[in-house]
Amino acid sequence: MEFRLDLVPHKRRQVIYNLMQLYMYDFSRYQDIVVDDNGKFPEYPGIDEYWRRGTGKHAFLISYDKVPAGFALVDRLYDPIEGDFYMTEFFIMQKYRRTGMGTWAAKALFDRFKGRWKVTQIKNNLPAQAFWRKVIGSYTNERYSEKVHPQYGNISQYFSSL
Repeated sequence: MEFRLDLVPHKRRQVIYNLMQLYMYDFSRYQDIVVDDNGKFPEYPGIDEYWRRGTGKHAFLISYDKVPAGFALVDRLYDPIEGDFYMTEFFIMQKYRRTGMGTWAAKALFDRFKGRWKVTQIKNNLPAQAFWRKVIGSYTNERYSEKVHPQYGNISQYFSSL
């Protein structure tokens, strides 16, 4: 069993678009996202920015034995209060959950982008909150802070990978 984490080049961006449909399906459990008349979820807002130079946005494919199994979208933040990097989206297909892949990929990204991180989960996605608290807690030896957004109730963890 081999896990891989690869930056997705422009010519392979379709794999992220395709996996995003599965992500949106999973996410529809927590937010009101519906398919169109053709049975397709809406395009992720701003997804094309991940292949434009100078945006500070990075799209990664997470693979299991060379088979696409998930993705991560990482943004460079420009607000010093919020941190240096933001885990914008993170997805592992259900088939590959609980294999250690998600933990491995998250920690590999934290190691790759050294600095201050922000990771956010929507307030009603309790499985994601448990996952990130466990991963970040393990990665930082429980040295992270957590804030709740006053308007939306979303939870964010803040920590350093330095």
